[in-house]
Amino acid sequence: MTRPHPRGTRPLLICDCDEVLLHMLRHFSAWLDEAHDVDFAFGSWELAKNMKRRGDGPPLTQEEMRGFLGGFFPHQMARQTLVPHARESLAWLAERADIVILTNLQDDCRTHRIEQLTAFGIEHRVECNRGGKGGPVAQLVAEHGDPVTVFVDDLPHHHQSVAEHAPGVWRLHMVSEPELAPGVPTAPAAHARIDDWRAAREWIADRFAAGAAAAAA
Repeated sequence: MTRPHPRGTRPLLICDCDEVLLHMLRHFSAWLDEAHDVDFAFGSWELAKNMKRRGDGPPLTQEEMRGFLGGFFPHQMARQTLVPHARESLAWLAERADIVILTNLQDDCRTHRIEQLTAFGIEHRVECNRGGKGGPVAQLVAEHGDPVTVFVDDLPHHHQSVAEHAPGVWRLHMVSEPELAPGVPTAPAAHARIDDWRAAREWIADRFAAGAAAAAA
């Protein structure tokens, strides 16, 4: 979060990437199967609950699971595919708002993410983050002059973090992986749950038109 952005009056969309703009888990699962003899069940957004070593080996450790993610990003990112209608919807929304992609990756993956998204025709400011997204969202809102803002993410704890740090931001819960979505309850701190970009972009545009969310919402 080091690059300043000029203040403006256009609305602001702050959008996650994995399982919102790009499919990740289906490709992560295939890679675990091919390279590590690990099965992945699409039962939860908590990755640790979904991974199981094949055969009679010991249970996976937290360190091993974190290592798998570190192996996937950035070396296996080329496997990822575009979520249907994401590119077109962002292009449509970019006519109405500024867009920032806020992705939870190490800073050394930022260039890889920018190049990855550019290859899919998505060219917007990209920021990397670790941990909850509430603080970074609040900072981005302040940088942009506190415009009406919509935040889109697949993980419930990020919606809670944003609700605590930037309560005036509209929060849209989206899980674009159809195998995962049925097992993920709607985030309690989100204002809405929409898993399809064609409907989501209309909801986002309506929020831009309606103004800032009430802090108590």
